[in-house]
Amino acid sequence: MALEGPAERRDEGQQGGMANGNGVAPPPSRMAGRPLGAAAYSDRRLRLNPNTEHKPQDYTDVRGEYAPAVYSALERHLPPSLLEADRDVKLHFMRDILARYWPHGERNKVHRHKEYRQKIVHLYKPLHQELYSMHPSAFFLPTFLEAVRTNTEESIASIMTEPIPGVFSFAMLQPNFCDMLLEEVENFEKWVHAMKFKIMRPNTMNKYGAVLDDFGLEAMLNQFMEEFIAPISKVFYPEVGGGTLDSHHAFVVEYGKDRDVELGFHVDDSEVTLNVCLGKQFSGGELYFRGIRCENHVNSETQHEEMYDYSHVPGRAVLHRGRHRHGARPTSSGLRMNLLLWCRSSVFREMKKYQMDFSSWCGECQREKRERQIQCVKATKHFLGVLEGQ
Repeated sequence: MALEGPAERRDEGQQGGMANGNGVAPPPSRMAGRPLGAAAYSDRRLRLNPNTEHKPQDYTDVRGEYAPAVYSALERHLPPSLLEADRDVKLHFMRDILARYWPHGERNKVHRHKEYRQKIVHLYKPLHQELYSMHPSAFFLPTFLEAVRTNTEESIASIMTEPIPGVFSFAMLQPNFCDMLLEEVENFEKWVHAMKFKIMRPNTMNKYGAVLDDFGLEAMLNQFMEEFIAPISKVFYPEVGGGTLDSHHAFVVEYGKDRDVELGFHVDDSEVTLNVCLGKQFSGGELYFRGIRCENHVNSETQHEEMYDYSHVPGRAVLHRGRHRHGARPTSSGLRMNLLLWCRSSVFREMKKYQMDFSSWCGECQREKRERQIQCVKATKHFLGVLEGQ
């Protein structure tokens, strides 16, 4: 079956991340301010699989463009000969790699956005201060909280349904948390309008909604990802970096009259996407899924078994790979607001450059691999038949 429209990769723009974050280690030229010894490792590639026994050093005191968690995750992938080097040597090596895929223009854009955020956080007075730090029992339903705290594949699977491979649905958020978050977003939007600030929209496809990190919720949502989404992703999405999530882009989108009505067919700029309906009263707005694809097959045909429509329920979450093609049908009445958390792995984006085979998760790659195997078996049988006939 043909696609309903071109699947275009989202580029949320304001985050200024590493794009695909792929590549090899930088060339061995010595850079100004670089510690002696770093050049000796500059032509080494990162390990494809992390050294799980290695304990990364503490980077919480490091300030700059990347969160400390990025360096901690990336350190496990360093060349073996570099693991016991001084922290400064490792830090410069990792910064060289990361900087290679973040152009100067993008850094300037991110710097301006950082200043924009700082100004808002300094001036904006939260409506619900309790949202800005993590309170698990107040935010999450007891069933979800117990499953994640038990942290076994069995406990997590027990609260989920998987209507189609790779898409998981589960009850997650307390109604009071949903209400407070909606009120906070509405309060922020009114404040921005009154202050005549320019509001940064979530991405290039949504004209309404707000980026939650912009008005102070970044730290809470980072904990949200690390403690409650990463354990699930590690179990269900290890092949796309589910075990190494280290950054996020969080936002609320709005659909309905005088808002966005629908969302075109696309893939997300994430490894794993969490989508939770916050409310309010609405009809329509179903998500439709059309198969998981790598970049080479993003516009390939949809197979019948890959089609699935998901109906939103307030407080209930849907979790899927960012490369799972999807869209949203028109919201026919009322107002629908959803929390989106795009979870990313800098390690996966760096290592993807070395991968040639994506059949572990791309549906079209899997089909091509099966077809090659079938043709190989047929060719072998034919060859054996020829030999027997001689």
